[in-house]
Amino acid sequence: MGQHDKQIIHLSSIEKVLIIRLRRMGDNIMTTPVITALKKRCPQASLTYIVEDPFYEIVEGNPFLDQIIVLPRKQKTKDLINHIRKIRKTKYDVLIDLFGGPKAAWITLFTKAKLKIGYAVKYKSFIYHIRIPRSPKRGTIHSVEGHINSLKVMGIEANPIPPLLIPDASEQEKEKISRFIKNQNLEDFKIIVFHIGAGNKFRDWGADNMIELIKLLNQRPKTKIVLVGAKEDQKRAEEIIQKSRHSLFSLAGDLGLRELRELISRSDLFVGPDSGPMHLAASTDTPIVAYFGPTLPARFKPWQAIAFIIEKDYECRFTCRQRNCIYNDFRCIRTISPSDVYKACLQFL
Repeated sequence: MGQHDKQIIHLSSIEKVLIIRLRRMGDNIMTTPVITALKKRCPQASLTYIVEDPFYEIVEGNPFLDQIIVLPRKQKTKDLINHIRKIRKTKYDVLIDLFGGPKAAWITLFTKAKLKIGYAVKYKSFIYHIRIPRSPKRGTIHSVEGHINSLKVMGIEANPIPPLLIPDASEQEKEKISRFIKNQNLEDFKIIVFHIGAGNKFRDWGADNMIELIKLLNQRPKTKIVLVGAKEDQKRAEEIIQKSRHSLFSLAGDLGLRELRELISRSDLFVGPDSGPMHLAASTDTPIVAYFGPTLPARFKPWQAIAFIIEKDYECRFTCRQRNCIYNDFRCIRTISPSDVYKACLQFL
C-alpha cells in the first residue's frame, strides 16, 4: 500500500471511525485529545475505541466515544481471532492505529477499513494506507502531538490541541475518597500524593530515596503524605512506612483509576516518576513534581499541566530504550537526590 494523499477521504463522508490504543495507562490518556479533536471536526462520525481491560476506566464515559471495545490484556490467539472476526463485521471508513504493536497490527490488517492510518513501524508499515513517523527527522515532539499527526494527514487541524479528557469519578467513587480524607482527619492538611511505583526498574527511584524525601517533607507543618501505587507496590509501601517512622497513609493497590484521579484532584501536590499516574495527574489542576530517568520529558512530560521536571543529563538516556543500562545502576534516575525533589516540591507547598 502506498502513501495516499491526505484528501483521499472527504471528512463529511466519514460515518464510522475505529481508534486503536493498547497497553499502558499513560499512553491511553495521551490519546484522549485525538478523540476530542476528531469528534469536534466530524460530529456526524461514530467513534469506536479499542482498549485493554486494565485501562478501560480511562475512556469509560468519554462523551465523544460511541462504542468501546475491551480486549483482555493477555489472550490466546484463537480468542484474538474471534475478536477480530467481530470487529471485521463493521465496515469502518477510517481506522487509526495509535499503537503499532503486533495485536493492533493484526486487527488493522484484517479490518475492512477504507482508510488505515498508523505509525511507520518496521515490518508493519505495509498494512497502512497512510504512515506517520513516530518522531520528526529533527528534534522531538510530545507523544500527544505525535497522535494528533494522525488527524493532520486526514486534513484535520487541531489548533489548539485539546486537553486530556478523563471522565469524572462516579458519586460512589467520590464518596470513597471523601470518606478516606474525613476518617484520616486530613481536611486541614496539605495532602501530597506520592506515587511509589515505577512500571519497570529503569524508572524506579528506589525506596531509600523515597524514604529520605518523606523525612524532608514531614518537616513541613500541616502536611500529610499518601502513598499510591498498584497491588505489586504494597510491599514497598509497608517498607517505606516501617522505615520512615512518620505518619503516612497508603492506598497502594486500593484505588481504581478514577478514584486515584479523584484523590489527586483533591490534593495539593503529586510527586512521582514518569508513569501512568503522572499522566492521570496531568488531567487535573494539581501541581506535579516528576522525576525522569531514561524517558525524555520532551516526549512524555505532563501534558498542559503545572509541573516541575527533574532529570539528569546522561547521554545514554537516548539509547538505552529501557532494555540495557550500560552502568547497571540506573544512575539517570537513582542519582536524582531527595534534596532536589524536595526543593522542587517547596515551590508548590
